[in-house]
Amino acid sequence: MLLETIGAVFIASGSLFVLVASIGLVRLPDLLTRMHALTKAGTLGFGLVFLGAGVYFWSLGVFTKIVIGIAFISLSAPVGAHAIARSAYFVNIKLWSATLLDELQSKREDMD
Repeated sequence: MLLETIGAVFIASGSLFVLVASIGLVRLPDLLTRMHALTKAGTLGFGLVFLGAGVYFWSLGVFTKIVIGIAFISLSAPVGAHAIARSAYFVNIKLWSATLLDELQSKREDMD
């Protein structure tokens, strides 16, 4: 009973983070901020949902697979999002009008 409750709390928390990531996808103004929200909240939400499943089933085989899944997503999602965002930036996506600092602008100008 205790493990099921703990697993349910992890799954509910992870679902909340995935919901926040989805709202960020719809509400944020440009590609870079949307990708930031999806990467951060989505990765944490996925990890919590998987951790909740691992606690709920509480088996060494299942828990091992879940830890490997969490490690894979935690390492690959931010790197993939960074690569996509950097590529999008260098093909001149439109930045949000309220963007204050553009540290890569000089490198973009060097490419032109």
